[in-house]
Amino acid sequence: MIEQFKIHFDEKGFHQPTAIQTAVEEPLSAGQSVLGIAPTGSGKTLAFAWPLLPRIAKSGGVQLLVLEPSQELAMQTTRVLREWAAIVHLRVQPLTGGANIRRQIVQLREHPEIIVGTPGRILDLTNQGRLELKTVRTLIIDEADDLLQDDTEAVVEDIERRIPIDSQLGFFSATWAPVFKQLDDMFGQKIRLYDVRKTDRSRGEVHHYLLHARSNPQKSEVLRKLCRQRDFRALVFINSQRTISYVAARMRHEHVKIAILGGKERGTKRAQALRMIRKRQIQLLLTTDVAARGLDIAKLPAVINYDLPKETNQYVHRAGRTGRQGEPGTVYNLGDDHDFRRLKKLLADTDYQLEVLPAVPETKHDLHLDNDGEKATAALDQHQRDQKRPKSGWSLWGSRKKVADALPTKSRRHKKNRHHKNKGIRFKRRKQQEQAAKH
Repeated sequence: MIEQFKIHFDEKGFHQPTAIQTAVEEPLSAGQSVLGIAPTGSGKTLAFAWPLLPRIAKSGGVQLLVLEPSQELAMQTTRVLREWAAIVHLRVQPLTGGANIRRQIVQLREHPEIIVGTPGRILDLTNQGRLELKTVRTLIIDEADDLLQDDTEAVVEDIERRIPIDSQLGFFSATWAPVFKQLDDMFGQKIRLYDVRKTDRSRGEVHHYLLHARSNPQKSEVLRKLCRQRDFRALVFINSQRTISYVAARMRHEHVKIAILGGKERGTKRAQALRMIRKRQIQLLLTTDVAARGLDIAKLPAVINYDLPKETNQYVHRAGRTGRQGEPGTVYNLGDDHDFRRLKKLLADTDYQLEVLPAVPETKHDLHLDNDGEKATAALDQHQRDQKRPKSGWSLWGSRKKVADALPTKSRRHKKNRHHKNKGIRFKRRKQQEQAAKH
């Protein structure tokens, strides 16, 4: 790490580099191609930023290209790189799908040295001749287990063929994927593996709980109760947009502050949703797996699997949103016994310890108060309960018969002798009987 970075490192209060940052620093600085695998939240972005940024020449064209699977992760990486690139006077530009492409073309005229983008937009601008890749010295493929599958794999390979043949490659991921065995053949060079998952100690203590909730109404009730905890915030993972709409309606009805991060929302709304949960303006962020990878939400207390994941890596990435950078966290898994048996089988080869939670940990949503403040709050709560409690022997608890027995005698007799529905009929029949008696 160069001296300017060490000064900023100390200013930010960092104590020491993480395992992945230490492992890949020397090979990346030497120009070697690497595959780095480390737990979520272990600082993989800085792991390639610190050794690569000092090697970039100012005004030398695009020299570092970083590919990300989503626009949210691309913008997050852009913010991190800009912070450190500014120290060495380098420019970083994001190129993501969903953003204004004309504005991005105009910004490219400022000749940034670092580009962070999604594969589709990068390839599109390259095909249009708006983005020149012949000066790229290093290509970083973040969340490689996701980008190197299905149709995205072909796009990534197409981009790699457009950069110089001797360019350095860097692959980073939180989980292992079978495609990693083929990297040497796919890209025509030796890729060195650095897997620090067993030695990394950057993760905080995370508890994984199983909460019985089978139907959508039951699951929504669990969310409502969890939100009564003080300073509660969570990412809620839901598998379908239809269910997201249902849960959003229920939570709004319960006056729970929520936002939605899904594939149908525009880029500005998705960015706003992330900003709101980071600033503690909402309690729940309802999302599909679009937010499961790489997103860093500082001190996020919990992750809720409203719908359980179907793959092991999917669970790893979801759970990785909490417990980051040494902070504690909690993962709540909702379902029935059948769902839990399947989940335990899915995670059999992992170190996760799943604990059954008998009931929702519901606590009073209060503030930090001194002794006098606590006494005043308790007195106010008792006064409010007294105001709600009926007088004259009324009881709010127990069966209907007990409630009826607790009613005052006069009120019970008065209620018993009233027949509003039959009053008109009885009056009519009485008149008819009186007329018949006269005749």
